[in-house]
Amino acid sequence: MSSNHINNHNRQRYSEMTSHHSSINNNDHVYQVGKLTSIALLVGTTSLALLGCQSSPAVSSTAASKSMIDFSTADSAQSQAQGRAFNASLTAKSERYQQLFYQEKYPNTDNQAKSHLLAAIRQHLATEHVSVAQANYQAVPFIDPDSIDAGSSSLLRTIIEAYAYKPDGDYDESDYDESDYDESDYDESDYDESDYEDRQTEAMAELAAVSAESKKCNDNEDDDAYEVCVVEDVNYDENGYSRSDYQSESYGEGNYDTDDYESDSAFSKLSKLNPKSMIEQYEAIQTAKQQPEDVEQGSQSATSTGVIGQMLSMFHRTPEQIAASNAYQYQNLTFNSVSQYRPKQRQLQSVYSYDYVTPTIASSIQIPLAFDFNHSKVTVDPSAIMPIVALVNPENTPLPNQMTSHTVSFGLPESITAQLPPAVLYDAAIAAIQSSMAELAPEHFSAVDIRSDAFAKEVGASRAVKVYFGSKQSGEMIGKTLKYMTKSLQDYVDANPQKYPDGAMLKTALAKVQLYNKGYQSADVGSLLQLIEAIGPISFNQINYYYLDSADRLLAKQQRVNIGGDLMGSTTSVLNQVRYDKSSFSKHALTPLLTESFGANAKAAIDGNAWMAEQRQQKDRLQTARDARYDYSGSSDDYNDDDYSSDYADGDSGYEAAEYDTDIEDDAADDADNRVDDQ
Repeated sequence: MSSNHINNHNRQRYSEMTSHHSSINNNDHVYQVGKLTSIALLVGTTSLALLGCQSSPAVSSTAASKSMIDFSTADSAQSQAQGRAFNASLTAKSERYQQLFYQEKYPNTDNQAKSHLLAAIRQHLATEHVSVAQANYQAVPFIDPDSIDAGSSSLLRTIIEAYAYKPDGDYDESDYDESDYDESDYDESDYDESDYEDRQTEAMAELAAVSAESKKCNDNEDDDAYEVCVVEDVNYDENGYSRSDYQSESYGEGNYDTDDYESDSAFSKLSKLNPKSMIEQYEAIQTAKQQPEDVEQGSQSATSTGVIGQMLSMFHRTPEQIAASNAYQYQNLTFNSVSQYRPKQRQLQSVYSYDYVTPTIASSIQIPLAFDFNHSKVTVDPSAIMPIVALVNPENTPLPNQMTSHTVSFGLPESITAQLPPAVLYDAAIAAIQSSMAELAPEHFSAVDIRSDAFAKEVGASRAVKVYFGSKQSGEMIGKTLKYMTKSLQDYVDANPQKYPDGAMLKTALAKVQLYNKGYQSADVGSLLQLIEAIGPISFNQINYYYLDSADRLLAKQQRVNIGGDLMGSTTSVLNQVRYDKSSFSKHALTPLLTESFGANAKAAIDGNAWMAEQRQQKDRLQTARDARYDYSGSSDDYNDDDYSSDYADGDSGYEAAEYDTDIEDDAADDADNRVDDQ
């Protein structure tokens, strides 16, 4: 060993001893060095775990040495430089970590799209605006013909068909049980021929007696014009037997239980619901479906699924039917509307139109409708409700030409508005929708490229945001909206203790809803909708495109809703395009009707509440008059049989009521005797 190496070793040892003694004298220095050492070890361990195996160990070692503090030297300048480099490295890594996960400070593309849209919606709901909407429809096959799923049934339909499957001609022994039939229950002696003739004779004699008794009832011999005569009802079959004759000992009620029969017929097939039988039935169904198309339908009845299968086939639409619906119906059908929204007055006024237009026929149904939450009123065109009113109260329903105004308004009763003002409910709903959408994950908001979007060019949009509401997101929105509305209403109740004391109905109801809200999360509602969508012929999916300008003002909206399922065999897409510009509103054909119905110069709406109150009063007056007639004293004494007999009996003509009744009675008895002799 050379002397230089020994000297260096001694200097290093002396340096370590010096550092050790100095650390004893300076606790702060030791704490800082220990802290830095711990951090270095933690960072080094994390780096090794992240880096893994490297193809070039030399490069990895060099890179690690640059970011680590070298404690083998006592050069303070070098140590300070290494410390500064280490702190800079920590700061850079921390910033990169925050960029990955802290989207509020470092928003990504989705988060930026979400923030732009929320700002636009808040401004839109707080500003007075108008809108013009048009919805179109189109039907397509539920499964694309080129899809790998083409020809496959949904799980729901497969289960239904497997349960209902029953081969034609297959005798189900469960439908007939020999134990239900006992030969001892049948005795030929019970059906002796002489007994049969005796029963007929007795039945005909009884019939003659009943006929004579009924004639006496009509005679009113007790001078009571309001007497109601009731003759004991005896039912006979075509052979003259009374139904009671069939109640014999051999077929008594104890031997036949209708509950057992209903139980067997309704639930006999449930015993076969086991995996093995269901799989066998499924295989038989699929095998039958694979038969050649040239096989006649009659021969396919061997694998029939009964009435349920026929119903499923009726609901299922073929591609030809779908094409015909598009060509003759949906292509000519549109749903139009114009609306005016006043947030300060809490008013929404609209006119909806359902139009079907072809070169040879045109039809339009137009309904004005307005909501006024400040005054708790709903205003509607009477033509929309008069058909319903005419069914309930046809005598007092006015004709359209008898109406003094184009609209009728209905208000909520004061008993309801005193408990919960509609304005409070409206504010809670608007705030809940905004807050619920703000809590949705950013990945549901996507910025889209609108350079090739024709609708974006028409409205002059600078950007567009796509929001996907599947069953999961729709259910989550429903759950969050309900919780936010409950909280807002609870805050309103707490702010008005004099109006809602302990025990008040609204306060008690909100407390109960709050209790239930603690038992589920909003995402659970979405999971429930997913379950319903998975097993049922329904879809909760919708896609929304919001078009904004450079100042984040909402210019237009496009919404696509898909409705349908495998049971129907088709999906109906509803594409609704909404514009929020005044130019489109002023040029629309429905705008004059909106102005005529709800404008400043519009006729005052008919008070629907007063009209309904008048109808109720009229009904009450009629009922009072009817009750008064029933309460007239001596009404039965005013009727005299002598007057009746003097008016309707003429002695000169030889016609007397008593003689007439006696003749009818004798004729009936003779007819009965003749029928007995014929037997």
